[in-house]
Amino acid sequence: MGYTLPRRKIVRVPTTAEIAAAYGRLGLSTAHLMHPGGLPTRVGKRLLSYLEYRANVLNLHVEPRLMNVDRARSVFSELRDSLSPRCPLPMNKQRGEKRGPAYLTCIVNMLIEAHSRGHPCDYDPRSLTKFTRNNAPLRTLARRVDGAFPSTINPVAVWEIKEYYYTTTFGSRVADGVYETLLDGMELAELSTTEGVRVRHYLIVDSHYTWWECGRSYLCRMVDMLHMGYVDEILFGYETVERLPGIVQDWIELAT
Repeated sequence: MGYTLPRRKIVRVPTTAEIAAAYGRLGLSTAHLMHPGGLPTRVGKRLLSYLEYRANVLNLHVEPRLMNVDRARSVFSELRDSLSPRCPLPMNKQRGEKRGPAYLTCIVNMLIEAHSRGHPCDYDPRSLTKFTRNNAPLRTLARRVDGAFPSTINPVAVWEIKEYYYTTTFGSRVADGVYETLLDGMELAELSTTEGVRVRHYLIVDSHYTWWECGRSYLCRMVDMLHMGYVDEILFGYETVERLPGIVQDWIELAT
């Protein structure tokens, strides 16, 4: 008897029939999406096009870049040896043999330090992000972020890091992390709209098992959040190494 390879998990594009069935179960109309004969309307075509785009981005670009703990450890060690960092290299919150560096956070910190040309950076904010105007308080965000450039007072960029290399189940804590980023993005969008203050907002995530094996629907929400304008860019796993140096160069131009 031949051996059948396990089917690779992917993000699927639903058919029009599946969309209609899902709307039907919720008691919702599909008139704006489909003509009576089942052909998609103009809005329906745009929806299907977006769903196909989102699936392709996740299947072809994101999934190959998500790392497991062994690969993250290897990337961390290579950067630490080549960059000789002086920035904070925090430990994770695990115990026993899983205790070690918070690999993704350390990778982020090392890359920022290496490409920031000596500019200050708050790698571990212990206070809320604040904005001022004319030496007076303007706005304070509701949550602490994971990093701010150049500081938590009037930053040009803030970021959040979600690394879950040792997670064995996809619990509410992991899911809440996505919606915390959404909350921060909505606050920053309001700040931009009402006060004209533009802050770059980034989400940096990793763990192939957590996000791909268990949480692909949340990866879909992340892509949606990006296109809603609530984050400027999402870096998935090894994409941090590919993209962050260039992003830091943009921050320097904004800060000077």
